[in-house]
Amino acid sequence: MAKVTAQDVKELRKTTGSGMMDCKKALVEADGDFDKAIEVLRKKGQKVAAKRADRESSEGAAIAKVNSGSSKGVIVSLNCETDFVAKNEDFQKLANGLAELALDFNSKDEFMKADYKGVSVEEKLIEQTGVIGEKVEIGAFKVLEAPFVGAYIHAGNKIASIVGLSENKDNASGVAKSVSMQVAAMKPLALNEKELDQATVDKELELAKEQMRKEGKPEEMLDKIAQGKLKRFYKDTTLVNQNYINDDKKSVRQYVQSEMGDNVSVTGFERVELG
Repeated sequence: MAKVTAQDVKELRKTTGSGMMDCKKALVEADGDFDKAIEVLRKKGQKVAAKRADRESSEGAAIAKVNSGSSKGVIVSLNCETDFVAKNEDFQKLANGLAELALDFNSKDEFMKADYKGVSVEEKLIEQTGVIGEKVEIGAFKVLEAPFVGAYIHAGNKIASIVGLSENKDNASGVAKSVSMQVAAMKPLALNEKELDQATVDKELELAKEQMRKEGKPEEMLDKIAQGKLKRFYKDTTLVNQNYINDDKKSVRQYVQSEMGDNVSVTGFERVELG
């Protein structure tokens, strides 16, 4: 049997993130072969993953990243089962590393197959499931491209948002961050009224009519009243029409134009919330 040194154990732990005893056992089982020991730990992760496949993984870290040219942003959530694990420094480091890698991809499927320090992202997650003992998976994978993209991560990494602007100007970074904070705080359903799902609009109209009926309003007035309520719904739920959180005398659209010019607009947004 090959001798397993403390340095071997330390190196395996550095490579895989597994506990010292797990690393020592893996090296003993692999007769000192480093690569085989990694495979032993990976198989352990597969077993744990299979056992915990039906567990809920609603905790974790939502990370927003923007590329060096500020033309593309991503939000990736690394999900786990408990808040205790989510707050772990190594877990947060992994979440940030994966989000950085995600900037090179446009789909979750491509990303899951991508190389992360010698293994695929998918294999890394299985490995970490074995290390942590909880279900670990990629939840959200959101991509946004625009002439300028800004991002915001709320304290605790539970909410992340990205926003696109139609132009890249000197003050784009501050404006995009402010609008990203708006997205995080106010949970808009869509960018504007045109992008709201028609089923949502129809439901809102019917709810408004039903409310008016209960209040005894004449049937012939219901459509007109409901349309008025729909305008209020647009103002509350569409990003560019919402009151700007730092100055409620302006809409978000008006805020952006006052800071960057009348021809500048918000082109899109993404938002992820955990828990």
